Amino acid sequence: MTIIRATTRQTVQARFTGGITFEGPIGSSIEAFFKIADLEENGQIVAALMNGKLRELSQPMQADADLVPVTTADSDGTRIYRRSLCFLMVAAASELFPDRTITIHHSMPFGGYYCECDDQKLLSAEELVQLRRRMKSLIAANLPITQVRVPLAEALQLFRDSGDKEKADLFAKRRKDYLTLYELNGVRDYFHGFMVPSTSYLDVFELRPYSRGFILQFPRRQQPRKLQPFEDEARLATVFREYQNWLRIMGTPKVAALNEAIRNGRTQELILVAEALHERQLANISTEIAARRPQTKLVMISGPTSAGKTTFSKRLAIQLMARGIYPIAIGMDNYFVNREETPRDENGDYDFETIDALDVRLFRKHLRMLMDGETIVQPLYNFHTGRRESGKELSIGPDHVILVEGIHGLNPRLTKGLPPDSVYRVFISAFTQLNMDKHNRVPTTDTRLLRRIVRDASHRGYSATDTIRRWPSVRRGEKRYIFPNQNNANVFFNSALVYELAVLKALAQPLLLQVEPDVPERIEANRLMAFLQWFDSIANDDLDFISSDSILREFIGGSILQNFEPWSGSM
Repeated sequence: MTIIRATTRQTVQARFTGGITFEGPIGSSIEAFFKIADLEENGQIVAALMNGKLRELSQPMQADADLVPVTTADSDGTRIYRRSLCFLMVAAASELFPDRTITIHHSMPFGGYYCECDDQKLLSAEELVQLRRRMKSLIAANLPITQVRVPLAEALQLFRDSGDKEKADLFAKRRKDYLTLYELNGVRDYFHGFMVPSTSYLDVFELRPYSRGFILQFPRRQQPRKLQPFEDEARLATVFREYQNWLRIMGTPKVAALNEAIRNGRTQELILVAEALHERQLANISTEIAARRPQTKLVMISGPTSAGKTTFSKRLAIQLMARGIYPIAIGMDNYFVNREETPRDENGDYDFETIDALDVRLFRKHLRMLMDGETIVQPLYNFHTGRRESGKELSIGPDHVILVEGIHGLNPRLTKGLPPDSVYRVFISAFTQLNMDKHNRVPTTDTRLLRRIVRDASHRGYSATDTIRRWPSVRRGEKRYIFPNQNNANVFFNSALVYELAVLKALAQPLLLQVEPDVPERIEANRLMAFLQWFDSIANDDLDFISSDSILREFIGGSILQNFEPWSGSM
């Protein structure tokens, strides 16, 4: 091949999977190339990976690049859609109700955010119809959602004038003298993350009156083009509301207030009060179990990964022992079927997360025998051979309660046939309600992911890359096997701690920086690092204030409960 002198091209090429390439003028948006490519995707394309980096569709292309679509069936795509939808709602509400401020509080499991007006006045049915209608008209107008860089002082004044003091306080410590805002129909606001390029992308949503506010409903990534049926999650809403009240008690309703408390030397107070609120929850649960005795002989505990189930179970055991009730733990993992009998997933791999990987019949039989005063021979699963072996004998007396912890703990199949009042069920998760400001949430899953990154690195030898890579599979298992059964619980335990992200920041950031720049997991690492930058770190000297039995110790180390086993045998 002969090498010849070339003229400078005035075009750029976008390369898609499968060798398809399109060429257009320099400065053409990524969106323009996707529209020409007309790709068939499960969800709506709302962003792109350009040479492996997450980019908005509105970004102009200045050089040749590989493009991969990011859709509403992807985790990054769902975040972009929801964030953009929130901005659409805020823009429409500011036009219709200029004297009222809407706060986005927490998520709903069926796909939605619970919102309230800060003046505590409900939006009437007519006002909600007006808001929905205005959002629809903005969508039909296909208005652009654009970035605009403004001087920091101007942005802070904008936030104060719009009633978003928390946002003004959060950015007041910003080192750069500007802030990049998003603008829609003349409304400017800050959102933590990318947006869709225009309102026409946001046509799947609904507004529903709920409790003291309303729900902004959106699709979930599993079915990205339609809304899920509405489900009343009254208990979950109560848990979030209770945590919100705790934040008010501690004077830390938003991240800026938490940062201010840390700077003003209130770290010890925050830690002690947050831990006391956990202890109060535990005491209430143990009181309820004691009140149900002697009928209640079995406590089932479940929750998603990194919720703090292990520490919770041990602290609950201590509370019960203080009441003269002695817990005996049964390990659910010991009831795995022999490996060759394990069901396989859609990829042909062993599915160890399905309840059918357990010998449910034997598990139920052993529970009934123990409750009837009989002795069982506990199974002992050998993870090296993949087979069950015989363990020790076990029986319980009138002062005992059986404690079972695992992802299937709330599945009714495990306790089928047992008297209803003999079982008490606990669901535990980190129901974070501490948000950055009125319009930017702190997702509960982010708290759990950061917990797991720190724990995996210190206790299991996994890098942040490993943990992030496994996270989608973990989340699929939770949605399939854990969350559908959460409403079977007698009580929800909220393991969130108001101060924990200020602790996890210093531990997680070095791990996230070790994620290589050219691997897909770097996108998630960058998102988490950008999120953590808004939290002030708690000084190392103040970490000693965290009690040795804190749930957070399960992840950062130093737990006095690590080797504590109060249920080593029968009495």
